[in-house]
Amino acid sequence: MDVLPHSAACERNREPILGVLRGTFADRRRALEIGSGTGQHAVHFAAALPALVWQCSDRADNLPGIRARLDRAALPNTPAPMALDVASGPWPPGPFDAVFSANTLHIMAWPEVQALFAALPAVTTADAKLAIYGPFDVDGRHTSASNAAFDASLRARAPHMGLRDVAAVDALARAAGFAFVDDVAMPANNRLLLWRRLAPAIASAAVGP
Repeated sequence: MDVLPHSAACERNREPILGVLRGTFADRRRALEIGSGTGQHAVHFAAALPALVWQCSDRADNLPGIRARLDRAALPNTPAPMALDVASGPWPPGPFDAVFSANTLHIMAWPEVQALFAALPAVTTADAKLAIYGPFDVDGRHTSASNAAFDASLRARAPHMGLRDVAAVDALARAAGFAFVDDVAMPANNRLLLWRRLAPAIASAAVGP
């Protein structure tokens, strides 16, 4: 039997994340996961939320491993994974009423993070929900010694990597028409940030001139 790509972190965090998504995505029908990685989250969440079609996406070199995991699980609500580079596209055809991404923003360069949020209005419904998981800074500060060490290790690997600040990410979401809903504390000093897309007229008023 072939060995599937595996992330120990996914095994640890999938249940706490699912505990939030069960409520947040309960009324959703089509979700886009950005950066599906090993496919572990996709299989776990799709099995637990059978009414939700879970569309995986990632860079092309990660697709074989994701496809193998989806094929092994053989769930009816996980279509074939799609290639996506957030900076250059093309994006999977929407509309999606839910978007999820885990442990991606600190790996991307900041212009890629900006491109991700800027693309969301074109592929989401007017009331889409957005959930992003990972470690974040708050008010320009690390929230724990472990996050500070992790940030330093990322920047040592590649200067473009690093933990993102909640306020900076929220500013990108607001500019894309998404209103902040909640900041849910997760194990190991991680967070699950939640937004909901506003109708265009409301979004314009919220963002201001």
